[in-house]
Amino acid sequence: MADYPTLETERLTLRRFRLTDVDDVIAFANDEEWQRYLPLPYPYERVHGEQFVAESFLKDWKSKPAFAVVLDDMVIGEINLSIDKRRQTAGMGYGIARQHWGNGYATEAARAVVAWAFEALCIAKVYAYANVDNSQSWRVMERIGMIREGLLRSEAPDSRDSNRRQDVAYYGILREEWERQT
Repeated sequence: MADYPTLETERLTLRRFRLTDVDDVIAFANDEEWQRYLPLPYPYERVHGEQFVAESFLKDWKSKPAFAVVLDDMVIGEINLSIDKRRQTAGMGYGIARQHWGNGYATEAARAVVAWAFEALCIAKVYAYANVDNSQSWRVMERIGMIREGLLRSEAPDSRDSNRRQDVAYYGILREEWERQT
Protein backbone atom coordinates (compact mmCIF):
# COMPACT_ATOMS: atom_id res chain seq x y z
CA MET A 1 0.00 0.00 0.00
CA ALA A 2 1.36 3.42 -0.93
CA ASP A 3 1.58 5.81 2.00
CA TYR A 4 -0.84 8.28 0.42
CA PRO A 5 -2.71 6.64 -2.44
CA THR A 6 -4.58 8.54 -5.09
CA LEU A 7 -7.82 6.90 -6.19
CA GLU A 8 -9.24 7.59 -9.64
CA THR A 9 -12.88 7.13 -10.57
CA GLU A 10 -14.65 7.87 -13.83
CA ARG A 11 -15.02 11.58 -12.97
CA LEU A 12 -13.13 12.18 -9.74
CA THR A 13 -9.69 12.09 -8.22
CA LEU A 14 -9.44 11.24 -4.52
CA ARG A 15 -6.12 12.37 -3.08
CA ARG A 16 -4.51 13.67 0.06
CA PHE A 17 -5.29 17.30 0.85
CA ARG A 18 -2.76 19.96 -0.14
CA LEU A 19 -2.10 23.34 1.45
CA THR A 20 -3.37 24.95 -1.76
CA ASP A 21 -6.84 23.41 -1.15
CA VAL A 22 -7.80 25.86 1.60
CA ASP A 23 -9.79 28.23 -0.66
CA ASP A 24 -11.78 25.35 -2.16
CA VAL A 25 -12.56 23.98 1.32
CA ILE A 26 -13.76 27.40 2.50
CA ALA A 27 -15.90 27.79 -0.61
CA PHE A 28 -17.95 24.65 0.04
CA ALA A 29 -17.83 24.61 3.86
CA ASN A 30 -19.01 28.21 4.25
CA ASP A 31 -22.50 27.20 3.18
CA GLU A 32 -25.05 26.98 5.96
CA GLU A 33 -27.15 24.41 4.11
CA TRP A 34 -24.09 22.23 3.34
CA GLN A 35 -23.14 22.08 7.00
CA ARG A 36 -26.71 21.61 8.22
CA TYR A 37 -25.95 18.23 9.84
CA LEU A 38 -22.32 18.92 10.74
CA PRO A 39 -20.90 20.45 13.92
CA LEU A 40 -18.99 23.21 12.12
CA PRO A 41 -18.68 26.93 12.81
CA TYR A 42 -20.71 29.32 10.70
CA PRO A 43 -19.48 31.42 9.10
CA TYR A 44 -16.69 29.06 8.11
CA GLU A 45 -13.69 31.35 7.81
CA ARG A 46 -10.14 31.10 6.49
CA VAL A 47 -8.78 30.07 9.89
CA HIS A 48 -11.21 27.11 9.91
CA GLY A 49 -10.19 26.01 6.41
CA GLU A 50 -6.50 26.30 7.25
CA GLN A 51 -7.01 24.32 10.44
CA PHE A 52 -8.96 21.60 8.61
CA VAL A 53 -6.27 21.17 5.93
CA ALA A 54 -3.46 21.29 8.50
CA GLU A 55 -5.19 18.64 10.62
CA SER A 56 -5.44 16.38 7.58
CA PHE A 57 -1.62 16.36 7.55
CA LEU A 58 -1.30 15.80 11.29
CA LYS A 59 -3.67 12.83 11.51
CA ASP A 60 -2.17 9.38 11.22
CA TRP A 61 -2.99 8.34 7.65
CA LYS A 62 -2.98 4.66 8.62
CA SER A 63 -5.86 5.14 11.04
CA LYS A 64 -7.60 8.28 9.69
CA PRO A 65 -7.09 8.69 5.95
CA ALA A 66 -8.84 11.76 4.53
CA PHE A 67 -9.21 12.23 0.78
CA ALA A 68 -9.91 15.48 -1.01
CA VAL A 69 -12.61 14.85 -3.63
CA VAL A 70 -11.39 16.61 -6.77
CA LEU A 71 -13.43 17.41 -9.89
CA ASP A 72 -11.75 19.30 -12.73
CA ASP A 73 -8.84 20.41 -10.48
CA MET A 74 -11.21 21.80 -7.83
CA VAL A 75 -11.78 20.26 -4.41
CA ILE A 76 -15.53 19.75 -4.09
CA GLY A 77 -15.58 17.72 -0.91
CA GLU A 78 -13.97 15.26 1.44
CA ILE A 79 -14.27 11.58 2.26
CA ASN A 80 -12.55 9.93 5.18
CA LEU A 81 -12.20 6.74 7.15
CA SER A 82 -11.65 6.06 10.84
CA ILE A 83 -9.97 2.67 10.95
CA ASP A 84 -10.03 0.27 13.88
CA LYS A 85 -7.39 -2.32 12.97
CA ARG A 86 -8.18 -4.55 15.94
CA ARG A 87 -11.81 -4.89 14.87
CA GLN A 88 -11.00 -4.65 11.15
CA THR A 89 -13.67 -1.99 10.72
CA ALA A 90 -13.73 1.47 9.21
CA GLY A 91 -16.19 4.28 9.78
CA MET A 92 -16.73 6.46 6.72
CA GLY A 93 -17.69 10.12 6.53
CA TYR A 94 -18.17 12.33 3.48
CA GLY A 95 -19.42 15.65 2.23
CA ILE A 96 -19.77 17.16 -1.25
CA ALA A 97 -20.23 20.86 -2.07
CA ARG A 98 -23.91 21.75 -2.37
CA GLN A 99 -23.66 22.98 -5.97
CA HIS A 100 -22.58 19.42 -6.88
CA TRP A 101 -25.38 17.59 -5.04
CA GLY A 102 -27.50 15.28 -7.17
CA ASN A 103 -24.71 14.34 -9.58
CA GLY A 104 -23.67 11.07 -7.93
CA TYR A 105 -20.25 12.33 -6.81
CA ALA A 106 -20.68 11.23 -3.18
CA THR A 107 -21.74 7.76 -4.33
CA GLU A 108 -18.82 7.55 -6.77
CA ALA A 109 -16.30 8.64 -4.12
CA ALA A 110 -17.79 6.34 -1.47
CA ARG A 111 -17.61 3.32 -3.80
CA ALA A 112 -13.94 4.00 -4.50
CA VAL A 113 -13.02 4.42 -0.83
CA VAL A 114 -14.98 1.34 0.27
CA ALA A 115 -13.29 -0.74 -2.45
CA TRP A 116 -9.90 0.57 -1.35
CA ALA A 117 -10.67 -0.22 2.31
CA PHE A 118 -11.62 -3.80 1.51
CA GLU A 119 -8.85 -4.44 -1.01
CA ALA A 120 -5.85 -2.54 0.34
CA LEU A 121 -6.57 -2.43 4.07
CA CYS A 122 -8.17 -5.87 4.57
CA ILE A 123 -11.13 -4.32 6.36
CA ALA A 124 -13.98 -6.70 7.21
CA LYS A 125 -16.71 -4.05 7.54
CA VAL A 126 -17.26 -0.42 6.56
CA TYR A 127 -19.96 1.53 8.33
CA ALA A 128 -21.38 5.03 8.21
CA TYR A 129 -24.16 6.94 9.86
CA ALA A 130 -26.24 10.03 9.23
CA ASN A 131 -28.96 12.07 10.84
CA VAL A 132 -32.24 10.33 10.00
CA ASP A 133 -33.48 13.55 8.39
CA ASN A 134 -30.46 13.62 6.06
CA SER A 135 -31.95 11.36 3.40
CA GLN A 136 -29.36 12.40 0.80
CA SER A 137 -26.60 10.95 2.95
CA TRP A 138 -28.23 7.67 3.84
CA ARG A 139 -29.30 7.19 0.21
CA VAL A 140 -25.61 7.32 -0.75
CA MET A 141 -25.03 4.51 1.75
CA GLU A 142 -27.86 2.46 0.27
CA ARG A 143 -26.65 3.04 -3.31
CA ILE A 144 -23.27 1.49 -2.48
CA GLY A 145 -24.91 -1.56 -0.93
CA MET A 146 -24.86 -0.65 2.75
CA ILE A 147 -27.67 -2.01 4.89
CA ARG A 148 -29.40 -0.01 7.60
CA GLU A 149 -28.47 -1.87 10.75
CA GLY A 150 -30.19 0.31 13.25
CA LEU A 151 -31.41 3.60 14.57
CA LEU A 152 -29.41 5.24 17.34
CA ARG A 153 -31.90 7.33 19.26
CA SER A 154 -30.82 10.76 20.49
CA GLU A 155 -27.26 9.89 19.47
CA ALA A 156 -25.86 13.34 18.70
CA PRO A 157 -26.46 16.97 19.58
CA ASP A 158 -28.32 18.90 16.92
CA SER A 159 -25.78 20.98 14.98
CA ARG A 160 -28.14 23.99 14.94
CA ASP A 161 -29.82 23.76 18.33
CA SER A 162 -27.77 22.58 21.31
CA ASN A 163 -30.98 21.96 23.28
CA ARG A 164 -32.08 19.25 20.84
CA ARG A 165 -30.69 15.82 20.03
CA GLN A 166 -30.65 13.92 16.73
CA ASP A 167 -31.51 10.35 15.88
CA VAL A 168 -28.89 8.71 13.69
CA ALA A 169 -29.32 5.95 11.08
CA TYR A 170 -26.43 3.45 11.17
CA TYR A 171 -25.45 1.56 8.00
CA GLY A 172 -22.83 -1.08 7.25
CA ILE A 173 -21.48 -3.35 4.55
CA LEU A 174 -19.42 -6.48 5.03
CA ARG A 175 -16.55 -7.44 2.75
CA GLU A 176 -18.41 -10.53 1.48
CA GLU A 177 -21.47 -8.41 0.65
CA TRP A 178 -19.26 -5.97 -1.26
CA GLU A 179 -17.57 -8.80 -3.17
CA ARG A 180 -20.94 -10.28 -4.19
CA GLN A 181 -22.09 -6.99 -5.72
CA THR A 182 -18.86 -6.15 -7.59
